[in-house]
Amino acid sequence: MSARDLKLGLQIGYWGAGPPSGAPEQLRVAEELGFDSAWTAEAYGSDALTPLAWWGSATTKIKLGTSIIQMSARTPSATAMAAMTMDHLTGGRFILGLGASGPQVVEGWYGQPYPKPLARTREYVEIIRKIFARKEPVTYEGDHYTLPYPGGTGLGKAVKSIVHPRREDLPIYLASEGPKNVSLTAEIADGWLAIYYSPKMDGFYRDALAEGFARPGARRSFDDFEVAATVPIIIADDVEEAASFMKPVLALYIGGMGAKNMNFHADVFSRMGYEGEARKIQELYLDGRKEEAAALVPTSLVEETSLIGPKEKIRDDLEAWRESVVTTLQVYGDPATLRTVAELVLG
Repeated sequence: MSARDLKLGLQIGYWGAGPPSGAPEQLRVAEELGFDSAWTAEAYGSDALTPLAWWGSATTKIKLGTSIIQMSARTPSATAMAAMTMDHLTGGRFILGLGASGPQVVEGWYGQPYPKPLARTREYVEIIRKIFARKEPVTYEGDHYTLPYPGGTGLGKAVKSIVHPRREDLPIYLASEGPKNVSLTAEIADGWLAIYYSPKMDGFYRDALAEGFARPGARRSFDDFEVAATVPIIIADDVEEAASFMKPVLALYIGGMGAKNMNFHADVFSRMGYEGEARKIQELYLDGRKEEAAALVPTSLVEETSLIGPKEKIRDDLEAWRESVVTTLQVYGDPATLRTVAELVLG
């Protein structure tokens, strides 16, 4: 494996209590600095598409992607409509990033069933691609989605999109964490949206991707597949101080973003060798002892999934990322941080 150039993406993410005041300026600076892409997200508050369209309207070059749109929030047809609309409005710069989320959000917020997320993902993407192809009125018979709707009035009619897609091959990226989901992503998608990726686990993920690429009908290979990983970058003289900013976030994802018996984020860290720590963090977090949970997050875990510390250390640590399957680092920060990151990554 040889080192190669990395691209940069601006991760705007989803909102907290309200819209982030600095996003338009961050996006302007990112485009000026040569960032390849910018990304919005959604959970159970702000949606991913509206801010991307609003802020993105001031851009001309940078690709605009969703990281992620939650599949349960929209039918496949609604998502395809939004993607085609965004692709026209951006002049062919839109990337459709999708994810299955987890049962707490899917069933608790969207009121949709969660079981068999991989099978649902496959069907969802197949319908979207049929809509993009616009070869014939769209029909589909799956275990999770059926078009036209069976039953009801009996008057449902198969139709083609009124809009002609700007790109039939509009790129679809999938968010995935477990090996089976990563393999599915390699098989049916154009890119992988990775979270809490560790270069130390590169061999594990290469194997999962290779399995997907080897399946009949796979769209891509290692040569033309994108891996966009969200990578926090915190520049500080003191490594422990930098890690302290990430530990509460990691404790939230390990302990609070999922149920005790089903937390895909915690599973990621367990595979990295932190199973014991993840279990204790989860117990403390679910017991309401969030500060204690954060204190238990090892600094080494932060260093494996983030780039933290002095500029010289980050410059050295970047080599492991350049040698990994990752093609784009999705980062966030104020304009000053983005400029430093561009200097370190893009040169």
